Amino acid sequence: MNDFDSNFSMTIDGQAADAPQTGEAYNPATRAVIARVPHATRAQLDQAVTAARRAFESWRSSSQADRAAALNAIADVLERNAEAFMRLLTKEQGKPRAGAEWEILGSVYWLREIAKQSLPDEIVEDSLDRRVITRFSPLGVVGGITPWNFPVLLAVWKIAPALAAGNTIIVKPSPFTPLCTLKLGELCRSVLPRGVFNVVTGGDELGQWMTAHEGIDKIAFTGHTETGKHVMRSAAGSLKRITLELGGNDPAIVLPDVDPQAIAPQLFWAAFQNNAQFCNATKRLYVHEDIYDEVLAALVAFTRTQKVGDGAEPDTALGPIQNAPQYQKVCEYFDDCRRNGYRFATGGELDPHAKGWFVPVTLVDNPPEHSRIVTEEPFGPILPVLKWRDEADVVRRANDTIYGLGASVWGQDLAAVERIGAQLEAGTVWLNEIHQYAPGQAFGGHKQSGIGCENSLHGLMEYTNWKTITLNRKAGFGRGRVGKAA
Repeated sequence: MNDFDSNFSMTIDGQAADAPQTGEAYNPATRAVIARVPHATRAQLDQAVTAARRAFESWRSSSQADRAAALNAIADVLERNAEAFMRLLTKEQGKPRAGAEWEILGSVYWLREIAKQSLPDEIVEDSLDRRVITRFSPLGVVGGITPWNFPVLLAVWKIAPALAAGNTIIVKPSPFTPLCTLKLGELCRSVLPRGVFNVVTGGDELGQWMTAHEGIDKIAFTGHTETGKHVMRSAAGSLKRITLELGGNDPAIVLPDVDPQAIAPQLFWAAFQNNAQFCNATKRLYVHEDIYDEVLAALVAFTRTQKVGDGAEPDTALGPIQNAPQYQKVCEYFDDCRRNGYRFATGGELDPHAKGWFVPVTLVDNPPEHSRIVTEEPFGPILPVLKWRDEADVVRRANDTIYGLGASVWGQDLAAVERIGAQLEAGTVWLNEIHQYAPGQAFGGHKQSGIGCENSLHGLMEYTNWKTITLNRKAGFGRGRVGKAA
C-alpha cells in the first residue's frame, strides 16, 4: 500500500463507525488541516463496551496460541503497511522519518515479542495432601488512553498485553494524533474477531466517560501527571484496575572523567529525541564543574549541526512541537527564562513567522535550582544544564522532585556510576546509556510518575486478576461404604 486514503472511521464491533460530530487533525509542521475525525457519542462508547464485553466471553477462553496468532496478525498488518504508517505518522505527529521508522517497526517488534509471553499457573504446593495454584485470569474490558508523542507504539504497549492476557480492548487515541490508530483499527477488522479491538475517538469528554464507565474493568493511561490524577479519581468509582504512566523530570548526571566531545551527541539525544516530547527525556543535565564549560560548548556545537524542520524533509533531525496548546506551554518557559535573566547558551529566540509550531533547540546555562525550567517538565526542546561538585549534593538535587520516571549516569569510573545510580529514585536508571527499552524489561514510575508497570511479565500481570485455587486431597468427609455388618 502506497498511502492511506483520507477517510477515517472508528472501529466498533469490527465495523466502521462514523459520528454526527467531527474534529480536525492538523499537520504540526504546516498547521494545515489534514483530516476530519469522528467524535464518538456516549451511545457509541456504550456500543463499543457492549461489543467488547460480548467478545470477551469467547476471547477469554481462547488459547495462548490463538492470542499469539492474533498479535502476530496485527504485526503483519503494521509491517505490510509500514511505509504508509510512517508517512501518516510524520504528517500527524511531526517526527522525522528516522523517528517514524523507529516507532512503527518498533511496534511490529513489540507485538511479536509480547506474543511469546504467557503466564502459566504458579504451583505453590503440590503434595499428597494438598494442591495450591495461583492462576492469572483476564480482567474483562480494557480502556486504553494513549498520548500524542508516540501514538502507535504506546497504543501497542496496551493492546498487546491486554489481548495476550485474554482481555478485549477499547483504545482512545489523543485527539491531536488519532489517524494512525484509526487506520490500525480499520485494517485489523479483517484479522481479529469482532469486538476484540475497538477504536473510538474524541476529546477529554470521551476520556472521562471511559474512566467512569462501569462496563470497563481497567484503564491503561499514558499522559500528563495531573490528567493521571483525574483518571485515578474517576476510576475509583468502580475500583477499576489502573496503570498510569505519567510525567517525568529525568536527571542526567555527568561525571568529571568523560570526554566532552565524545559524550555530547549522546547527551543531546538523551534530551532531545522526539524533539524532547518524551516523558523519559533528560530534562535536567547535571555536569561536574571541572568539565562543565567543555561539555556545554560541545553541546552547543553539536546542536548547531541538527536541523529543526518539517519531518517530511529528508535532512530534518527534529520536527515541530506537535500541537498548539503544547507550543504555547513551551513558549512560557522561554518567557520565564528571559524575565529572570537566565542565559541561553544557544537558541532561545522564537521565530514569530514560522509556518509550523517550531521551537529552536535551547540550552539554559546553569539556571537556579528553584527555577521553573529546573523543577517542572516543559516537554519541549529547552534544557537546563547545571553544575555540580559534591556527589551527595547532586544525588539530593536529582531526587528533589515529585517525579521518578527515569534517570541516567555517565562516567568512566564504573564503581562511581553504579554507586550514584543506586541512589536515584526512578523506575528506570540507565548507566552509560539511555532510552533502552525491551518487551521483557519492566517499565514504570516512582512517586508521581505513575502507578503500575508496562512490559515484561510484570506488565502482563497488570492485565489479570490473581486467583488462588486450593484443593484438599484428603478431606475425609466423603460418604463411607454402606452395607450389613458381618
